[in-house]
Amino acid sequence: MDLLKEADFRRELKGTPRAGYLFFGEEDYLKSFAVKQAREVICPDPTFAFFNEMKLDAVDFTPQKLLDALMPMPMMADKKLITLSGLNFNAMRQNELDELCEVLSTLSDYDYNLLIITVASDALNPGYLPKKPSSTLSLLGEYLAPVHFERCTTAKLCAWVQKHFAHNGVEASPELCARLPEYCGHSMFILANEIDKLSFYLRSHGQTVATEEAMHLVCTPTNEYDGFAFTNAIMDGRPDAALAILADYKFRRMDPILILGEVTRVIYEMIAVRAMTADGTPNAEIGSVLKLHEFKVGLYQKSLRQTSEKRLLNARDACLDADRALKLSPQGYTALEQLICKL
Repeated sequence: MDLLKEADFRRELKGTPRAGYLFFGEEDYLKSFAVKQAREVICPDPTFAFFNEMKLDAVDFTPQKLLDALMPMPMMADKKLITLSGLNFNAMRQNELDELCEVLSTLSDYDYNLLIITVASDALNPGYLPKKPSSTLSLLGEYLAPVHFERCTTAKLCAWVQKHFAHNGVEASPELCARLPEYCGHSMFILANEIDKLSFYLRSHGQTVATEEAMHLVCTPTNEYDGFAFTNAIMDGRPDAALAILADYKFRRMDPILILGEVTRVIYEMIAVRAMTADGTPNAEIGSVLKLHEFKVGLYQKSLRQTSEKRLLNARDACLDADRALKLSPQGYTALEQLICKL
């Protein structure tokens, strides 16, 4: 299976795009933006956009409707764009998936189409990428080019925030651009709205420089937890805080295996940071070796001052037990609750 990234799709779009793409992954905002880019390339003339762009939604979708959309020729253009959104592959029965794939197998017969199926972040289990994709993703990959929209790194997100402010005619310091995701959350959809809201407020008051004071006044704070916060709550012996974060994960329907994977990753990073710090390795070198921001290394070291080596190794072993429990039986969140109580 040829797994693409967002940048790969943009390059192909400028040249000779494939017949069909599957947009999946965590960052829904970038999927929406990529569809917009495809629309601008495939349907540049608004006069014929009505005929050359067809939108299908899962609400009333059938494989026959997709086939009906594929068959007509484009009008006064080389290609037409078909987008299909809203399908939940995690809830799809095997016969429904097979019927969809039967239609997808005909894409080469209608090479004047560009088909994009956009899947929400929680509607397709991707498996363990890139080596072990799920059976569903592997099957769809036989007919569509999968494009993985990964969650933006902190550095990339901060740069995007600054560009978005600049697009609105507002200057924002790197420090504020890093603070905004911490305050409003890392969802690019939410951030785009908050940046626009803050920008329009500033411009309406004759200001062009964003400040933290204005951010607190205008923007909406979001409770958002990451693997570090969850692991810290467990390691610090704060079960109430850990269970509260787990309740938020449940509400957002996060996969228990992914949650445990994040906790395990943080614990192994803490073990590595402890060992390298004890050897006298500078923080910059630790960050380079472990591919961590130097600030994150400092946070780990601060947390490690409150944690004994024995407790850290016990946490590692407990994570291995929880991993076995999750994979050998459908315990779901119970295994994570047991992990919290055990530590």
